Amino acid sequence: MAPEIEALGGSVVAIAVTATFSQQQFATDLQLSFPLLSDWGGAVSSAWGVRYDVWKGHEGLAKRSLFVIDREGVVRYVWSTDDAAILPDYSEAVAVVKSLTAKG
Repeated sequence: MAPEIEALGGSVVAIAVTATFSQQQFATDLQLSFPLLSDWGGAVSSAWGVRYDVWKGHEGLAKRSLFVIDREGVVRYVWSTDDAAILPDYSEAVAVVKSLTAKG
């Protein structure tokens, strides 16, 4: 998904409720082309409404979520699930980015 988004002039960023050093190692191990940011305190996931109160005995974790935000900061697409085993349909997000690119 990241190469498609980047080819359209967009950017991909991932955020997780894990420590920065963990994110850095994960990005290195997977050779990711986009930044992984740490939401260690959970402020971002709380502000965006995607933070579990409790999930499998753990407090403050983020739900698996995907957002498309345009250049003006307007949220154009949101996908979130309460089941962390479910992955989003990335083609939907790419289609939204394509539609934004077509609008100019």
